[in-house]
Amino acid sequence: MNTRILLLVFLLLAFSKQDVYSQLGFSNELGIITGPVAFYSDYGVRNDFETNSQNVGFGIGLVHYINFSYRADCNCYTKATYFNDHFKIRNEIDYHKTNFSHYGPWVDPDKTSTTAEQLRSMKGSTTVFDIGTQLEYFPLSIRDYAAGDYKIAPFISMGLHWVSFDPEVYSELGPLNTPITTPDKYLNAFQQEPGNTWGFVTSVGIRYKLSPLSDLMLDSRWQYYFSNWVDGLNPSFDNNELVEVPENKSNDWIYWLNLGYIYYLD
Repeated sequence: MNTRILLLVFLLLAFSKQDVYSQLGFSNELGIITGPVAFYSDYGVRNDFETNSQNVGFGIGLVHYINFSYRADCNCYTKATYFNDHFKIRNEIDYHKTNFSHYGPWVDPDKTSTTAEQLRSMKGSTTVFDIGTQLEYFPLSIRDYAAGDYKIAPFISMGLHWVSFDPEVYSELGPLNTPITTPDKYLNAFQQEPGNTWGFVTSVGIRYKLSPLSDLMLDSRWQYYFSNWVDGLNPSFDNNELVEVPENKSNDWIYWLNLGYIYYLD
């Protein structure tokens, strides 16, 4: 599906459905988030600090919350239930891009083998767009936080996102998939075409009350993709058959530390 269409759908839900949500006993919040994205991919070495610190991109997202504790139509609180006072639904649309290189001991300057040179010359990137929903839990009372009883509200969340990705893989030595440019385990194990998958999202964060109608948010997120092709590489996939590659034990995933601004629609 075209990303512009998905963005339009998100904005329509967030804005034009405000009256519908209010009549059902909901209110709405809108916000923007942004921050660095550490992409744990098939580039570099598993559990290597240089790999994890260098293959970092940047993301931005739009968020929409359904707040069950407050009714915008009557400027009043909803019925006092545990769910209304501790849960919100978070709808979100995100975009991030990461550039990749191989890092770690196999490409150290003192490595002069053909494989080391091939790895140093292999580059890539991926552009990721996703949209989805999370259920967000606040251990402290949402009503008390909105009333200003305390400035900080921690939360945890969990949800599912639909993911569209567009990878690029290339070598500075020439076309890939030849013995000159490509290490054996990457032969027939890369993808240049766009694809889509699902991602499981979980996060831990805090909100800080700026004003009665606005918050700052710090969100620490992990997102696990149900695909190993998001980065464009999959060295466990050779000639359409699965093979054992010890360093490639899991699908691609990201860690995203983002800072956000949330505004309460009155």
